[in-house]
Amino acid sequence: MRALIQRAKSGSVSLGGTVYSSIGEGLIVFLGVAKDDTPEDVNYIANKLVHLRIFSDENEKLNLSLLDVSGQILLVSQFTLYGDCRRGLRPSFDESARPDQAKGLYEALIEAVRSYGVQVKTGVF
Repeated sequence: MRALIQRAKSGSVSLGGTVYSSIGEGLIVFLGVAKDDTPEDVNYIANKLVHLRIFSDENEKLNLSLLDVSGQILLVSQFTLYGDCRRGLRPSFDESARPDQAKGLYEALIEAVRSYGVQVKTGVF
């Protein structure tokens, strides 16, 4: 699994010009699932997302986690994170999981993060 993480004061996903989901302060996470990912990877990523200390404390030091700031997560599936552009001009997605496998692990990650008490909003898989 690869997670591209962005701290945000707010974020949203729009479909056809209409807001589909939105969050307040928290993380926007683009998630790529590899064909060899397992439920253990889901648990690792969930733990990392909620405990990563990337929010500023009162001294402007990055000491607070998503749990500390009562933040939310906007989780967006992004298979292109496994695009391999090392050869040629067309990316290879051989390492990306097939949609049925990726969707199951994506949904498992949503539930794993929610188990920490964090609100999770999503895009459309």
